[in-house]
Amino acid sequence: MIKIGLTGSIGMGKSTVASMFAKQGALIWCADDAVHRMYEKGGAAIAPLTELFPEAIVNGAVDRARLAACALGAPEKLKKLESVVHPLVAADREAFMTAATHAGAKMVVLDIPLLFENGSDKLFDAVIVVSAPAEVQRARVLARPGMSEEKLNAILAQQMPDAEKRKRADYVISTDQKIEETQTAAAKIFADLMAQAHLED
Repeated sequence: MIKIGLTGSIGMGKSTVASMFAKQGALIWCADDAVHRMYEKGGAAIAPLTELFPEAIVNGAVDRARLAACALGAPEKLKKLESVVHPLVAADREAFMTAATHAGAKMVVLDIPLLFENGSDKLFDAVIVVSAPAEVQRARVLARPGMSEEKLNAILAQQMPDAEKRKRADYVISTDQKIEETQTAAAKIFADLMAQAHLED
């Protein structure tokens, strides 16, 4: 089973590229989706976060905007949040990998925004970075509901610069082109990785 790490800064188009790999037959795991499940009513993060950030819990679920207001720009609070969320995300990822192995998957793609920042790149056969120019990125992110320049800057401060990610990538996929061109690039990389895996078998 080929293990691919998919990463890129906020607003670069990781979800779009992940869906392209899914259409090629890869199984996809997304760190952000795992966090969303944990933040829903009855999710694994609710009890510990109720103790740490009670003001961020609304109707039994995490209000992400309130949680961001609590933790962003507050390093100690952010560390406490990460100490709860990171182990839960890791457990979710391991469960996915086990299920994928049992299912006989040929390729798994793990969408992890902070892949390089947390040293996860060593776990993969190849790393793909999704990239776009800074002005395209900012326009996409600022168009999201509840987003502001201040919030975006705080998020970017936690992330490795795009140029550094591209240097460290095995493959780079640009999303500032026609969607068909991005699809072609993704399909080519998928075929290349599958061919490499076949040669190694």
